[in-house]
Amino acid sequence: MPRVKRGSKRRERRKKLLGLAKGYFLNKGKLYKFAKEAVDRAGNFAYAGRKRKKRDFRRLWVIRINAAARLHDISYSRFMAGLKRAGVDLDRKSLAEIAARDPQAFSKLVESARAASPKAPAATA
Repeated sequence: MPRVKRGSKRRERRKKLLGLAKGYFLNKGKLYKFAKEAVDRAGNFAYAGRKRKKRDFRRLWVIRINAAARLHDISYSRFMAGLKRAGVDLDRKSLAEIAARDPQAFSKLVESARAASPKAPAATA
């Protein structure tokens, strides 16, 4: 097989990688070997972070909805179950936004959830 020296391709590839590692601490931003490791690691964290972001936001929305629901003396789970029974199809992101910005609208949602939720069974003595 003929010998391949790569020429400009190798330079372009290394330059691109060092550009991605620009600003990294000490040798990780300057030397190819260490930059490659650092960029690979950063890519893994970025990938995981994109998945994590969805989890974190949903968690935040649930916390906000729960806090607003508790102000109206109803738990998060009862509120969500009541909304489902009432046929209100709002996602958690929208509910959290309503809870934060429009308390009157949220209180109407709580009332509709209360009306639709079944009554708790009476304790038998």
